[in-house]
Amino acid sequence: MAAPILRFFSWGRWSGTLNLSVLLPLGLRKAHSGAQGLLAAQKARGLFKDFFPETGTKIELPELFDRGTASFPQTIYCGFDPTADSLHVGHLLALLGLFHLQRAGHNVIALVGGATARLGDPSGRTKEREALETERVRANARALRLGLEALAANHQQLFTDGRSWGSFTVLDNSAWYQKQHLVDFLAAVGGHFRMGTLLSRQSVQLRLKSPEGMSLAEFFYQVLQAYDFYYLFQRYGCRVQLGGSDQLGNIMSGYEFINKLTGEDVFGITVPLITSTTGAKLGKSAGNAVWLNRDKTSPFELYQFFVRQPDDSHDDLYQFLKLHSTFFYGHMYRMITEGGVSINHQQVTNPESVLIVGQHILKNGLSLLKIGKRNFYIIKWLQL
Repeated sequence: MAAPILRFFSWGRWSGTLNLSVLLPLGLRKAHSGAQGLLAAQKARGLFKDFFPETGTKIELPELFDRGTASFPQTIYCGFDPTADSLHVGHLLALLGLFHLQRAGHNVIALVGGATARLGDPSGRTKEREALETERVRANARALRLGLEALAANHQQLFTDGRSWGSFTVLDNSAWYQKQHLVDFLAAVGGHFRMGTLLSRQSVQLRLKSPEGMSLAEFFYQVLQAYDFYYLFQRYGCRVQLGGSDQLGNIMSGYEFINKLTGEDVFGITVPLITSTTGAKLGKSAGNAVWLNRDKTSPFELYQFFVRQPDDSHDDLYQFLKLHSTFFYGHMYRMITEGGVSINHQQVTNPESVLIVGQHILKNGLSLLKIGKRNFYIIKWLQL
């Protein structure tokens, strides 16, 4: 029989009463404050980073999310290109943003880029993405759709709180692009985009200055993303696009396109990028993906990704723990309630148990955590 695995890590600086849900974050706590406002609350927590445009519109973004106005509820979308057969941790904050908005009563759309994935988004990339075969993209798109639907179902099951939630819809943009003919599309859409504006985007400038340059396919990506926004605005009344902070240029292109065609204002919300310990963007192409799929990355390995941040990044770790734990919630929650977790050889079955100094935390500031049959962890509490 294999020997038990013993790992050592230090945690952080907490004082006062501690709850087991701090040690093993088991779900999204109630994060909405009606008085503070949904957007302000999530920006204060670090989940939302930028709003676009912030001023100069007929109705400002915070008003759209106010339950007391006629504009409530809103529809918000976020795109996920199927460059792999699973979501990864780089998608995590965008998903959490959608879930927070859904729980606040708004309708959210997760858009699988079954068409756009064949071009490759140049945002945040130093070189062109490796081209994927059509059948590979289709298979990845099917897998991503199933993954998104499963996450939405788990979210609904685990966090239902008695409030009226919005809907969660998964779409694939190949549904409308496969009906388009290239010349007809360019004739109808192309005249509304100015080359100077498209070339000025930061993602384009960085690639044009690189040794490899930029392909026409990549350059055209922002046009298709803008058209996606327009299509969802027309068909679903979607007025807000959510995306990573590297998507701001693409979001701006969508805003300008829709405003030119309709005279209406739409908006963008960005979330921070989750990066590796070296600051690199996470993803399959970068070779550092941490998957949101238990067959590729176990729930506890996902948790450990955040715990293993360097000792000098405690502030970042605290931000991570404030923002999430929803994707390993179900498995770790059941592991605790079914008796699979013990602290100092004492089984713990209540996820809300308060950690008691002298019982769960020894007088020397250490705790022995056992998860499952073979995983042991020594936790050193730096300040009690």
